[in-house]
Amino acid sequence: MRSARRAGARPGDPAPIHAAMDLLGQRWMLRVVWELEPGPIGFLELRRRMGNCSSSMLSVRLQNLQAAGLAVKRPDKAYELTAAGAELATALHSLWNWSRHRLGGGGGPAE
Repeated sequence: MRSARRAGARPGDPAPIHAAMDLLGQRWMLRVVWELEPGPIGFLELRRRMGNCSSSMLSVRLQNLQAAGLAVKRPDKAYELTAAGAELATALHSLWNWSRHRLGGGGGPAE
């Protein structure tokens, strides 16, 4: 089935979206952003919320988010999203709404 979007409706330069997909398409990356969205959280609590994501993988993903300017490690060792990370989390709310309507279930933020 073809999309309702007509050919040529995309912006001209695909480089920014390709870079975003490369970064955010890494396993666990969007999940980490989602878990950081409510506010600062320590590594151990974040690790607990991540289920079967290993500590080493979580550490790498947090480093990736920090390098991309999406998260910071605070002096109290908690992690939190930057303004840019919070913008991304806002975009994830749209995905959450879509998944709730298309895939069922709940378990996300209040609307």
